[in-house]
Amino acid sequence: MSSEKTPPENSDEIHVCVLASGSRGNAIYISDGEDGVLVDAGLSGKKIEHRMQSRDLRMDHLRAIIVSHEHSDHIQGVGVLSRRYKLPVYISAATYARSQKFLGRLEQVHHFECGKAFVINGMTIHPFSTSHDAEDPAGFTIRQNGIKIGIATDLGIATTMVKEHLKGVSLLVIEANHDPKMLVEGPYPWPLKQRIKGRSGHLSNENTMSLIREIQDEQLQHVILAHLSEQNNRPEIALEMVKPIIDAGRTTIHIAAQDACTKVVRLV
Repeated sequence: MSSEKTPPENSDEIHVCVLASGSRGNAIYISDGEDGVLVDAGLSGKKIEHRMQSRDLRMDHLRAIIVSHEHSDHIQGVGVLSRRYKLPVYISAATYARSQKFLGRLEQVHHFECGKAFVINGMTIHPFSTSHDAEDPAGFTIRQNGIKIGIATDLGIATTMVKEHLKGVSLLVIEANHDPKMLVEGPYPWPLKQRIKGRSGHLSNENTMSLIREIQDEQLQHVILAHLSEQNNRPEIALEMVKPIIDAGRTTIHIAAQDACTKVVRLV
């Protein structure tokens, strides 16, 4: 088995794989080797199945889908996967109300509230509010086996509350959406450019660098840069911005892509 496949199961480990990240679909798999969850399912059900199979991740290990917000690139596959695999869906009431027609019938629906933690098969998920142009957008921290993971991939600004939630994480999935110069000079219409760089839009590389610099400590083992714009960013530009503030001996930087999974990251 290659190093890109799932590591051997160990009940003291947490496995994380970003199946896709970007404006055409987002999904993150998190597991303790036995029980797993999806944070968002913004690809088709078939594509998510294929991406998981490509990393030897088993669909029958999934126990739930957690939804961050109602944009189609985060919920496209939620309904079909919930029905096909009898998966409960954890979603805020406001997000569900906005997306219910698109989602269709779900196996089970559990409403969460930002600021109140809930538990799925031993994983403690703490949703927190983010600044994005959606009904009730959320980021998440997930704790299990003494390990804390942070996810914040659609937000225009990193508020003090967001930073507090993300402190002490071992793995951070964080948006690095755009390079400001590329955005301004790029082909998007001006109103869309204003939306992207606004307080309810997406983080720039510089914003992401500042956030990481503020929250990183000796616990931080992995940073996954996510939701890179295909029009307004490049992996090498995002890396050039973030690498100087990262302790390379302690923390590994990964880039999440739209068309391919990351490797399965193992946390112990």
